This record gives sequence, structure tokens and C-alpha cells, in this order.
Amino acid sequence: MNEELNVGFIGNPNCGKTTLFNAYTGAKLKVANWPGVTVEKKEGAMKYHDHHFKLVDLPGIYSLTSYTMEEKLSREYIMSDQVDVIVDIADASSLERNLYLTLQLIELGKPVILALNMMDIVEERGMEIDLHRMPEMLGIPVIPVSARKKTGLDILMHTVAHHKKKIQQYSYEHHHAHLVNSQDKRNKHDQYVVVYSDEIEHKIDQLVILLKNERPDLVNDRWYAIKLLEQDEEVTRQVGLDVSSIVDRSYEQDIINQKYDFIDEVIEECLVNKAVKEAKTDKIDAVLTNRYAGIPIFLGIMAMVFFLTFTVGDFLKGYFEIFLEHFSGGAANVLSHIGAGEMVSSLICDGIIAGVGGILTFLPNIFILFLALAILEDSGYMSRVAYIMDGLMGKLGLSGRAFIPMLLGFGCSVPAVMASRALEDIKDRRKTVLVTPFMSCSARLPIYVLFSEIFFPDHAMLVAYSMYVIGLVVAITIALIMKLFEGKKGVHTLLIELPEYKTPNAHTIFIYVWEKVKDYLTKAGTTIFVASIIVWFVLNFGPNGMVGDDVSGSFGASIGRFLIPVLAPAGIGVWQIGVCLISGLAAKEVVVSSFCVLFGISNINSSLGMMELKANLSAVSFGPANAYALMLFCLLYTPCIATLATVKRELSSTKWMIASVVLQLSVAWGVATLFYQIASRLI
Repeated sequence: MNEELNVGFIGNPNCGKTTLFNAYTGAKLKVANWPGVTVEKKEGAMKYHDHHFKLVDLPGIYSLTSYTMEEKLSREYIMSDQVDVIVDIADASSLERNLYLTLQLIELGKPVILALNMMDIVEERGMEIDLHRMPEMLGIPVIPVSARKKTGLDILMHTVAHHKKKIQQYSYEHHHAHLVNSQDKRNKHDQYVVVYSDEIEHKIDQLVILLKNERPDLVNDRWYAIKLLEQDEEVTRQVGLDVSSIVDRSYEQDIINQKYDFIDEVIEECLVNKAVKEAKTDKIDAVLTNRYAGIPIFLGIMAMVFFLTFTVGDFLKGYFEIFLEHFSGGAANVLSHIGAGEMVSSLICDGIIAGVGGILTFLPNIFILFLALAILEDSGYMSRVAYIMDGLMGKLGLSGRAFIPMLLGFGCSVPAVMASRALEDIKDRRKTVLVTPFMSCSARLPIYVLFSEIFFPDHAMLVAYSMYVIGLVVAITIALIMKLFEGKKGVHTLLIELPEYKTPNAHTIFIYVWEKVKDYLTKAGTTIFVASIIVWFVLNFGPNGMVGDDVSGSFGASIGRFLIPVLAPAGIGVWQIGVCLISGLAAKEVVVSSFCVLFGISNINSSLGMMELKANLSAVSFGPANAYALMLFCLLYTPCIATLATVKRELSSTKWMIASVVLQLSVAWGVATLFYQIASRLI
């Protein structure tokens, strides 16, 4: 058998779908955008015995209701003739959330296989899934797999190969079917995975008759009837029939509720020991998600994260400083021994080693920050934060879901901006994209650590922590101002599952932290490496060639002096700072590496290096008020070029990207200036 089967991989975000897809395809995949849109699609090929499979990794979605771009594209592809078998990857540890999409896929009337991923997490939580009962209730094959451990992969593809054209693999066996008096309802329980209330089923029957008569070309009349009852705009437009005599209102919420009623039945029948875990989770949530205490607890937890970032991170940082000091001295000796020229020695020691090495000394702080965030995420707490913030976000004209991209902004602004895709309304997406970069990404942490420890040694942790709180406050304030200009908007509803708390998995945390640290090291070896060379060049060369020790005639000095009148009201009117801020557009870590190069400090994070930098800055009357104003400016001003490119791509607009640059520069200058003008008069 040499026919090719087209297999669509679909599932909720973070269900392990892409990991499973990569396990099958390896390097044999190609990534491209869907025609005309920015959403990525991945395609790959594989062979299983005599079967050839073309695998398509569809965007992660929560439902097939066409609100977001991802949902529209996934539904269009699945409904087309391009797909032969649908593999629904579900997070076995979050069945309530994942099974809603499963029921929608089954109702489409196409061959569906449910792949239960992350079974190891279910076992860690002390629960079990009845893999015999679940196929009876859903009518489709249910295959346990582990994308991470690569187990169950062969049996899943074996099932795919033999499931083509089989819409229903098993007879539905619902424990409540015998309680139904109507023979017609009993027949429906034998035919359909979800049977709705009498009122809805009656209307479905009417619509099915109408569709058979007026639109015999449509396949799966029942699915179309359900979507018409939900008043789905695309389906209503596609069908082109007047159904107002039958569909007197939207039944979408009724259908959603009844689907979840059935999901509750599945969970009750198939998930063992869940009640015990739920009771423990409810007790914890009574405190952590309390209406009044939830936000203060969240801020307290983040404060503890920064306490660890500074105390433990600074302890480990000392060893990095010693290594860098010996490495820099050794490099200088080697260059001197081989007779390297002054310019080459300066480039390597004062440019590359000082710039890149200065950033690497902050690695322990970055490591501790990501370790703490990974533990909070894997324990199940971070999903609660969106729930906690839902009320506040609603007052800003957004749902709690908009806070998820903002939370991701604590790590990196690029995936945070991309996460705005989950928002249905384009205005909400734009607003979220504009305010998310105000959240303090991890790249800014070296700036806070350096200047807080130099100018606020007794309160360094609190000063750095205040940057994260201020970033959150500014983002919320800007969103509120935007809402005032928008006028009245509809009510936002947040639908999010809160998983049971669990002991964080060491392997999962290791992978998360390693990926973040690897990105940091990669950036140090690429972007910061190149930026350090560029900064060294503009400081050591001017219109008349190499400037030697007098950098006042360099290109960098000329650029910095041009910015002095603009930056002076904010207390940062020093030409070297202007150069650092410009270099920070490549990556925010480059701000620190630029200070290393500008002031010729090889180990800026050491006690001696910080004393030297403080002395240089104090010589131009740069004190604590100036330092805090600088941190505020770095917190709020234009993010890195990668983030700007992502904003342009996600909003498909150069105009909105420019608007974000103008907004962030204006806010950064305004907040820093306001603070400095007040602080300089009080101190």
C-alpha cells in the first residue's frame, strides 16, 4: 500500500502537540505561514511500514468556534478534503479543558483519534485514566502517548493507518442511555457522542431536514445544524438559508454547557482518584485565588522570587566574576606574548571580553529567576494569576486572558506578543500588543542588578523588584487610558481551566530553564558579541581615524552629545548613556555590555568594577536619583528589534509598529523625567 494519508495534528496550546509532531518528523519538516496570514503551519513526512503519512501541525486552539485567526485556519483545514485522519493531542492532566475540542472534532464527522499525552503527570498526581471506558463513551480510539519520552508513537501511527474513513470506531455506551424513555433519544445515544436537550435536539432535527432538502451537497448535516443553532457567522453565510423560523436565538451557550455536562460524565467515569486531588486544590485555591488576597499574594510571591534572584544569584555570581577576571588577564597576557597590536588587543579585551563577559556574570541571577518562574508554572499557580487578574483586566476593557501575554512578558517580549493571538477581538489584540512590552523582560534584569547594587546597595532587591511592579502598573494605566478613548465595550468572559496543583517535575523544569539559559548564552555569543564590537568601533574611531585614549572625538561621542538635550530632563543627559540606550535596541543586555566597553571596565559586575563605574558616573554628578531614572527609562523605552519585528508581523502593520515605538519612547521619557524632576528636588 503506497497511498499517502494526510494527518492533521490538532490540540490545545501547550498540550505537547508540536513535541509529538517533531518526534515523528525529525528534521523532515518545513515551516511556513498560511497563505496571507502570519500564523505558522508545519508540514512533515514519515513512513510507517507501507504507509506514507503527510503530517500537518495545526495552530494550538481551544475550540473550533471561529473567533481567533488560529481557530479559523484550523477549522478550514480540517473541514477541507485535504485531511484524511485527525489526531487530537490532549493533555491527559487537563482533560476537562482538552475534551471540549475533542467533542467538537468528533461532531465534524471525520475520522478522529485521541492521543492522550502527558500520562506521566497524571500518574504523578496519583490518578489513573480508564482507557477501556473512555473509548466506549467517545466512540473513537484513545491512545496513550508520551511526546517527551517517545512512547506509544508506533501504536498511534498504526491506529491512524487503520482508522481512515472510520468516523465511529466503537458503539457509544453511555451509562444514562437506559434512563431515556424515548426510543428516538435512545437511537441518538447510539449514534452521537453528545445528545442535547429535547428542545435543542428537536431544532437540530428540523434543521437537518431543511438542509437535506435545500443543501444536499453539504456533508454531515447534524454538524451544520448545530453551528446554525450557535449562529456561527461563517456557517450561516456558507449555508445561505433563512433559518429564523427555527433558530429564534443563539443556543451557543446552551450547547457549550451541555457539552461540559457530558465532559463531567466522562471525567467521573474515566478519571480515578480525581476527587481527592480536587479537594486539596480547592483548599489551596481558597487562599491563593481569594478575591481580596489573590493579588497581594501574587505580588508577595514575585517579591520572594526577586529575593532569591538577588541573594542566591549574587552568591553564585562571585565565582563567575573570579573566572572572568582570570580569563581577561590571561587573554591580555597571551596577546602581549604573541605580539598582537594595540588595536587588536583593545578590540579583544576592551571590546569583546568586556562586553560579552560583563553580561555572562549576570547568568546566575537569570538562572535563579527562570528557575523560580518554571516552578510556579509547573506547579499550576501561574494559570491562577490570569484568573485572579480577570476582574481588574475587565475594568480595562480586556479579559483575564489578556494578562497571559503580559505574564509571558516577564520572560521575553517576543513570545508574549505572539501570545496575543489567543484574543478574539483585533482591538483587544492591538491594545495587548502595545502594553505588553512595558512588562519587564528578563533581558533588563542585568541593568537593574548593576545599578541597584551600585547606588542602592542596602535595598538592591526592592529597587529591582519595583521595576517589575512599575512596569505592570504602567501597562495597566496605558490600557485604562486606551479604554477611555474607546468608549463602552462589551463584557469579556474568561474561560480558563485551573489544573490541580502538583509537585513540579524536575525534568520539565530542567528543560524550561535550559532553553532560557541557552537563549541567553546564544544571545551573548551572537547579538551581544556583534554589538560589543560595534560599540568598541564607534568609541575608538572618529572622522579622523582611531582616536586613542581620547574618546571625545569618536563617532560614539558625537551621537551621544546629540541626545544630551533630550535626555537631560530625565537626569540621564550623559553622552555615554545615550550610546548605551541606542545599543540597547539590539538587545537590552547590550546596555550593560556597552557600559563595560564605554568605561573600559573588564569585569563591571565585580566589587572593583562597580566602584570604578560609580566613580566615573559620580564625576558627572550622576547619583541615586539619576540611576533610578535610568532604570525607569530602560524599563519602559522601545523594546529590542526582534520584538518590534514581531509586533509588525502580528499586527500586519508598519503603522502600528511605529505607533508602539512612539508610545514607549514617550512614556519612558515622561515617567523618567517626572521621577527625576521630583526626586532631584526632594533629595
